[in-house]
Amino acid sequence: MKAVEITSYGAPEVLRLGARSAPVDGAGEVLIRVNASGVNRPDVLQRMGHYPVPPGASDIPGLEVAGVIVSGDAGAMAAAGLKAGDRVCALVAGGGYAELCVAPVAQCLPVPAGLSDIEAASLPETFFTVWSNVFER
Repeated sequence: MKAVEITSYGAPEVLRLGARSAPVDGAGEVLIRVNASGVNRPDVLQRMGHYPVPPGASDIPGLEVAGVIVSGDAGAMAAAGLKAGDRVCALVAGGGYAELCVAPVAQCLPVPAGLSDIEAASLPETFFTVWSNVFER
């Protein structure tokens, strides 16, 4: 699959399109064909060398995506009311700047009617931050 890679730390010019193996979804996860990715402060900081990749996360930048579920944990998807072919946006630990990305089912949201993938890709980071701070604290 194609993915944006950070070739060294610095300005946007260090980003290059490369080839990577496709990720594989596991328990509680879905594989998403990415149509759009959000750009956030952590992505910029990662490119500059100031945001370490979390343990176990992809080194491919991109923390929020929108696209279509390709496959996933059938039980977790059913419990969340999702299925292969659904349009979703998702918050991920990394890997969003690629053709395919793995996301936890619990961090996927159906794309609201009327929103483009570009608009939907801008939702997860903000939505989950607000939800966590307002409803879970």
